[in-house]
Amino acid sequence: MTEQRPSEYRRGPMRLRRDQVPDSTTDQRLLDHRGPHDWVHTDPWRVLRIQAEFVEGFGGLAELGKSVAIFGSARTAPDAPMYEAARRIAHRLCEEGYGVITGGGPGIMEAANRGASECGGVSVGLGIELPHEQSLNDWVDIGINFRYFFVRKTMFVKYSQGYIVMPGGFGTMDELFEALTLSQTGKITTFPIVLFGTEYWGGLMDWLRTTMLPAGMMVQEDLDRIHVTDDVEDAVRWFVEKD
Repeated sequence: MTEQRPSEYRRGPMRLRRDQVPDSTTDQRLLDHRGPHDWVHTDPWRVLRIQAEFVEGFGGLAELGKSVAIFGSARTAPDAPMYEAARRIAHRLCEEGYGVITGGGPGIMEAANRGASECGGVSVGLGIELPHEQSLNDWVDIGINFRYFFVRKTMFVKYSQGYIVMPGGFGTMDELFEALTLSQTGKITTFPIVLFGTEYWGGLMDWLRTTMLPAGMMVQEDLDRIHVTDDVEDAVRWFVEKD
């Protein structure tokens, strides 16, 4: 005799009816070694993995101290002027008592980690799992690899006192505009944002000033959140004076 499926089934806080009622209980599926194993890949279990990443990040960076995040292209060559500028900025921040946080990769990130490490300061790299494997650069002293971008972004915002953004691509722009959005909406306060490289960032700043601002999509206060410079000392001073 086949046992009739109940019309309603409770699974924790969930209530299932009609065709959504399962054929077996959670305990049966857990204890039956013949059962499917794809349960470990479903979204509810993914929450635990996300939670673990937050715990690892918070635990690893809790005692970091005041720090500045430096962003920029992974494609920047070691002999490029911007590589040397990033190294010098990180070195000067270290001398002023700041740790340096980057995405942990090559290019600008490597330069910034190198500057902090050579100075004897705290050099942090927050890596991310990508389709093409990218390991942490050799100048990272504290490194954490993340699976999820949003967890990694939380660590950047929570543990840095502001951003210095060097020339970069989509990833750099993503970090920049997320910080501007959080600052504009009051989610983060007293968060300096420096764009380094007037020639590189000039077109973007002109567009914000001549298109977005007159269209009423932003106000002057939003534009004033951004400081653009070509001078290493000026970039560092922007943080020291606001500390």
